[in-house]
Amino acid sequence: MAVVRRSPLDPYPVTSKYLSTRNSALHIPASQFPKFKIKPEDVYGVVIDAPMGINALVTMVCFINGAANLYFNNGSEYTGASTRYKAVVQAARNLVVNAAPLRNLAKHTSIFPLPTYGTYFVYLLTKRGCFRTELHPSALREEEKEKRVVYYMSQQVMSALRMAQLRDAEGLPEGGKKDE
Repeated sequence: MAVVRRSPLDPYPVTSKYLSTRNSALHIPASQFPKFKIKPEDVYGVVIDAPMGINALVTMVCFINGAANLYFNNGSEYTGASTRYKAVVQAARNLVVNAAPLRNLAKHTSIFPLPTYGTYFVYLLTKRGCFRTELHPSALREEEKEKRVVYYMSQQVMSALRMAQLRDAEGLPEGGKKDE
């Protein structure tokens, strides 16, 4: 059997489940967060498409209420950690709140293509619609401060989610020790 190599410029292979969950996340209205007073220009959600390799793409979704989920192009997902781990909620809320200045560098969009290898797509959800910008982690030093802040905060969310995954796998509570 021949091995077919993908070019880093080819679109990622994705499942219909991935496309459906990603699309749903990109279209969640502000009315889903009634406990928060969201002004039309406020960012209430951040969706980041992050290439993780030549065949792996993850979409991280964070909302003002602290919800944070990961959706993978192969159809798998990691959801619900914010209901069990305060660190996830805090990191996700920090990302959303601190993404507001990035809106000035983003363009209003109603189309949601997938990125190619090496490029992150960052979508900001507001009552005025969705705004998109790109960032390039390999050239992070050259990126605007607003993009660097969002990138670093997104890495904090990823770290909190990874710790949550590890604790889930070991059956550990947030504090790290099993109840005896």
